[in-house]
Amino acid sequence: MHLAFTDEQKLLADSVARFVTKDYPFESRRKLLASEEGWSRDIWKSFAELGWLAASFAEDQGGLGGGPVEAAIVMEGFGKGLVLEPYLPTVVLGGTLLASGGRRDLLAALVEGALQVSLAWVEPKARFDLAHVETRAARKDDGFALTGQKGVAFNAAAADWIIVPARTAGGAKEAQGITLFLVPKGAKGLTLRPYRTVDGVRAAEVALDSVTLGPESVLGEVDWGHPLLEAAIDRGMAAVCAEAAGIMGHIVATTRDYLKTRKQFGVPLASFQVLQHRSVDMYVLAEQATSMAYRAAVLADAREPTERARAASAAKAWIGKAGRQVGQEAIQMHGGMGMTEEMPVSHYFKRLTMISTLFGDHHFHRRRFAALGGPVERD
Repeated sequence: MHLAFTDEQKLLADSVARFVTKDYPFESRRKLLASEEGWSRDIWKSFAELGWLAASFAEDQGGLGGGPVEAAIVMEGFGKGLVLEPYLPTVVLGGTLLASGGRRDLLAALVEGALQVSLAWVEPKARFDLAHVETRAARKDDGFALTGQKGVAFNAAAADWIIVPARTAGGAKEAQGITLFLVPKGAKGLTLRPYRTVDGVRAAEVALDSVTLGPESVLGEVDWGHPLLEAAIDRGMAAVCAEAAGIMGHIVATTRDYLKTRKQFGVPLASFQVLQHRSVDMYVLAEQATSMAYRAAVLADAREPTERARAASAAKAWIGKAGRQVGQEAIQMHGGMGMTEEMPVSHYFKRLTMISTLFGDHHFHRRRFAALGGPVERD
């Protein structure tokens, strides 16, 4: 597959790269990470002003005419700077569902930077299966009452709306019978338990105790939320794969620079042939990750859901393993101090570790890819 950026996409990539280089130094990120919310609303407003929040949406949706490739471009750049602002949960996941669910009013507020969204899709017993939904939405008057538990809901504490998949019909593992609901911040019966994940990103456990919602809270059609959810998650996978590719590219570059300056036996580490070979292997993995991520992004809008899903799972499975190898190599080449909080490489490796299980680990996506008709090699 041949992919060449358009002039507009090149400008988008350049603008993100300039921001990360000039306006998002690692020490400033460290301070944001330690803050109460874990990211900056002022920086988020600047994203809106730069058009990054609107870049991945069609013009008839209030966007700038882009799509998943534009989201991947932004996420790759954010990966190089480990940007903390909630672009993935709000724009990629939340925005995709608002657009496909027909809520153009909320989408307009989102692209203006005035709205935060979280998607609470993880069920305690689901093990990455999107159809495994035990949270129930019982009919109540003209609306619904939601009861259940959700976990690892990124950006939930800061969100104005939490999108919750709940079962309105069928058994716990059936794809049909799942409905998507918009739950407003502060809804009665909604309880959040915020925490930090291993990479410092904010998430929360979500408890719903008879949360009463009107019919206007439904995204899309009742009982038919699973196809919308699956499409949004596949877009999310393409985006985090692009983020992982950006992280891997940054790790390769900074490790190469470290080997040039760190000396042993009076010579730079870069002069040792075995380290040169390992560095080349890291570079190849990072380049392959970029290709896999953008292939998934290009196919994220494919008319055939199977083609989209296979590309997303193939990228996620491969990048999960490649990211671990690149991160481990970088830590080893930095020596013992590579594991310390003071060294940026440790933070990049933590994010790669988080990405490897987000939306499903490589074992899950190998099985999904095979189930969709793709050939799978043994580890």
